[in-house]
Amino acid sequence: MTTVLRPHAEEQFADELAILAKTDDRPRPPGWRLSPWAVTTYVLGDGGQITPKYIGPRRIVEVAVATLATDRALLLLGVPGTAKTWLSEHLAAAICGDSTLLVQGTAGTAEEAVRYGWNYARLLSEGPSRLALTPSPVMRAMADGRLARVEELTRMPSDVQDALITVLSEKTLPIPELGEEVQAAKGFNVIATANDRDRGVNDLSSALRRRFNTVVLPVPASLEEEVDIVTRRVAQLGRSLELPETVTGLAEIRRVVTVFRELRAGVTADGRTKVKSPTGTLSTAEAISVVTGGIVLAAHFGDGVLRPADVAGGILGAVVQDPVSDRVVWQEYLETVVRDRDEWRDFYRACRDAG
Repeated sequence: MTTVLRPHAEEQFADELAILAKTDDRPRPPGWRLSPWAVTTYVLGDGGQITPKYIGPRRIVEVAVATLATDRALLLLGVPGTAKTWLSEHLAAAICGDSTLLVQGTAGTAEEAVRYGWNYARLLSEGPSRLALTPSPVMRAMADGRLARVEELTRMPSDVQDALITVLSEKTLPIPELGEEVQAAKGFNVIATANDRDRGVNDLSSALRRRFNTVVLPVPASLEEEVDIVTRRVAQLGRSLELPETVTGLAEIRRVVTVFRELRAGVTADGRTKVKSPTGTLSTAEAISVVTGGIVLAAHFGDGVLRPADVAGGILGAVVQDPVSDRVVWQEYLETVVRDRDEWRDFYRACRDAG
């Protein structure tokens, strides 16, 4: 039993990657551990030994994989909770066997995170040298012919973003202090993720955007698809967290997903009633979190069966991000939609109690 809370994808699914590598006889791009066909199979599953890691249109994954087989970088764009980070990790794990070469974009990310830094103690004692240089994940990926991942690219300051331009266009990272450069080995590429819904984002310059092939990840197309995603991820999380056995009611999962989809869309599933949308995104990832939290409540403080009272508090916390406007939205939804559904009476009472 591992003590790691969340193993990297290449460790957690090592058996599946080994199965594909053993049977994969298709052409592989330079530096790739699997062929593009096998990478796509790993991500989407094969209905047998290979489990699906991403549930969505096959063509989207094929375009993403094909992009990484060229000299263009890949930008996964989508609203929060559309599995951008999840997909980028699994693509890196399948292609190069290492998903850890990661740059986390924040408002405080410095240029050294993209280029390189210095061991200042060594720099002062020995002067500029390769030994005093601290390579960034991007620099290491270039030298080793692997994939570098840049998370939340649009959260990084614009001048830091633009440090990628030379890397992506020339496949070279100059080190002017040493009069040297690092040239990318075959197999190198970059997967970046971004969204334009959250506050505090910095638009990409046109020069940088041209160097990416953008793939937009959509929200799940149907209720059944989103319920399937939530059910699978909740089960995986339950195993990794070693949660007690709980009777996970599919009805409660469907109810949580329905609430999120209706509030996101601004209309009920039957199209008859318009509702206001809250300020939050109410993503699939948040639905997974609500159900997982409900399972913990049911296991430790209930009778081991997921019930409306176990998810009501989580839904309230996810919906009411703004304590004024979102609370009004939630109360109106409860009284005009939830209360009128006979099969949701217990859910209505639980939400009223939670509020």
